[in-house]
Amino acid sequence: MHICALDGEKITNRQTLHDILSSSLGLPEWYGRNLDALYDCLTEIQEETEIWLLNEASLEKNLGSYLKSLLRVLHTVSQENPNVRYRRAE
Repeated sequence: MHICALDGEKITNRQTLHDILSSSLGLPEWYGRNLDALYDCLTEIQEETEIWLLNEASLEKNLGSYLKSLLRVLHTVSQENPNVRYRRAE
């Protein structure tokens, strides 16, 4: 199982968010480092994957409304691909 931890104490901007997503999940080179590309990649994942959101208050402070958009993508993907789940923990 792949686990990707998105820690608000370490993620200070969108670039860092996409760096962590790309490296933790082993996303392909064509990953466009945006939420549309993330959706495309996550819906194709074939092995069990969990994405953990840690220190969510800091994530919200650092990412603003982008976090809400990210959560919508994660929610949609988790409904469409049974291999992908996400957990919110403070």
